[in-house]
Amino acid sequence: MIGNDIIDLSLAKIESNWHRRGFLEKLFTENEQKLISAAPNPFVIVWKFWSMKEAAYKVYTQQDKQRFFAPKKFDCLLISENKGLVNFKNQIFYTSTIVTRSYIFTLASVEKEIKAYSKIVMPQFIDNMIKIKLQDLTSFSAEEIKQKKTKNMVPLYYYRDILLTKSCSISHHGKYGVFSLLYS
Repeated sequence: MIGNDIIDLSLAKIESNWHRRGFLEKLFTENEQKLISAAPNPFVIVWKFWSMKEAAYKVYTQQDKQRFFAPKKFDCLLISENKGLVNFKNQIFYTSTIVTRSYIFTLASVEKEIKAYSKIVMPQFIDNMIKIKLQDLTSFSAEEIKQKKTKNMVPLYYYRDILLTKSCSISHHGKYGVFSLLYS
């Protein structure tokens, strides 16, 4: 299973005041707060950690089928510039993060190495782009590919009764959207 998240950095600068009292304490562990404070660009680390937590949360909720809000319980560790780990309830989620001047994108999985397909697009085109990608992979008509959500709002894609996606994660923030697929 996979989970993803994307942060529009220009929107994050406008909409969120991560400097306000209690913000870091509410969302980040003590260790994460120390790393944020020591970082040359704390703003980027705040949103990198948030993106890692969100992506891992999406994987976890696909397994557990229960939604909740507890970001501080997801503990992030940076392994390298773009690789990280998130620990939640003694489960490890492996993350890969891309940071650009415009956005931060994270993909998470319970497996160390995965071959997922991800594409960053304008949010309004996500569903159509997923169907076109699945059409390319399967030769089923994009018009006949349908999204069905699980009880926990996880999107899955089908051609008639044939499940085409092992796991699908969709995120959008500001002017950026992203979808990631593990396909059958």
